[in-house]
Amino acid sequence: MARAQGARALMALAFETTYGTPPASGFTRMPFASTSLGAEQPLLNSELLGYGRDPLAPIKDAVTADGDVVVPLDAEALGFWLKAAFGAATTTGAEAPYSHEFQSGSWTLPSMSIETGMPEVPRYAMYSGCVLDQITWQMQRSGLLTATARLVAQGETVGTTTSAGTPAALGLKRFGHFNGSITRNGTALGNVVSAEITYANNLDRIETIRSDGRIDGADPSIAALTGRIEVRFADQTLVTQAINGEACEMEFAYVLPSGESFAFTVHAVYLPRPRIEISGPQGVQATFDWQAARDSVVGRMCTATLTNDIEVY
Repeated sequence: MARAQGARALMALAFETTYGTPPASGFTRMPFASTSLGAEQPLLNSELLGYGRDPLAPIKDAVTADGDVVVPLDAEALGFWLKAAFGAATTTGAEAPYSHEFQSGSWTLPSMSIETGMPEVPRYAMYSGCVLDQITWQMQRSGLLTATARLVAQGETVGTTTSAGTPAALGLKRFGHFNGSITRNGTALGNVVSAEITYANNLDRIETIRSDGRIDGADPSIAALTGRIEVRFADQTLVTQAINGEACEMEFAYVLPSGESFAFTVHAVYLPRPRIEISGPQGVQATFDWQAARDSVVGRMCTATLTNDIEVY
């Protein structure tokens, strides 16, 4: 009997026309590092008395389907997760390279069907009605560059054969930490040790009464864009901004030598006043847990621009 191994696992993704209904075609094979996406249904202990010390059989509770997917920041695959986070992009360019601009503030988000497969068992689990709740990634000097997408799904359907057909393949063009840069108001921000970016849709699960125990949907509420930057303390620029309560524009960008790029622009970043600690003879560092808000001039909180050879997402 074959045993399941992560090395043989597969993932396919397609956007849905109707929430909770997997499309018949149009799936794309997605690169991923790990996933906890799954459905669970706990058991409720019986509270009834009068049948002795041994408990009665438990009953099933509601179904919860959600989890995280760790994905590479890839020049082509990233567009699918950006569309899930922000909605459809505005694409420009008559021929490759194409520029896809995703903007925050959309009232509606697309839902996805995601199938994870373990062909050696075989087990193919289709998660329908997947909506992206949160996406986060870190910038640092070295290591593998990945993002974590947190999803809320409606339910899980398990079969022994794939329902995704033959997924379309993508060209893997990964961004790396070496390709990253951070600017503040258009000027390179120096002395940054690490940075973290988290965008959250703060989904509201519609938990209505249904015979199948699934949710009716997941609606986005007030979004949140937060993060952290850790810097070597070399000047008072960021501290002065924090004390004055002013906002700045920050851009977190990656550019590949082949021309593909990803720029995440946060239009209004507010910094807290940090504690400046001297913990020893080594260099002094300061940590800013920043928050973003809607910029009154641009009219939104953030813009993500992905440039690649994909014509449309």
